[in-house]
Amino acid sequence: MTRRSKVVEVTVYGAQKLCPSCLNLPSSEETADWLEAALTRDYGDGVRVRYVDIDQPHNRHNQFVEAILADRYAYPLIVIGEEVVGEGNPRLNVIRRKLEEMGLERHA
Repeated sequence: MTRRSKVVEVTVYGAQKLCPSCLNLPSSEETADWLEAALTRDYGDGVRVRYVDIDQPHNRHNQFVEAILADRYAYPLIVIGEEVVGEGNPRLNVIRRKLEEMGLERHA
């Protein structure tokens, strides 16, 4: 159970194509699916993973999409709130640490 009634959203920004430096890594969508499975297992309904395709025109005015397109970040880019917690090859332990700082508790 979580100490918060609010659901924490983890946003994964990415694209269908692999980033140039990520050729041996999973796609952005695969990363989002993996995070959703791992985080739901750990935190249940206290967390939600949302995927944002940076190539979709309606997403172009998002600050993180603009930063990726300007090569300030690699994708997949993982954001919680307004904080970047991973890019390229995200680390689950870093994401968990941020969620727990926000008050989520892992299931036993």
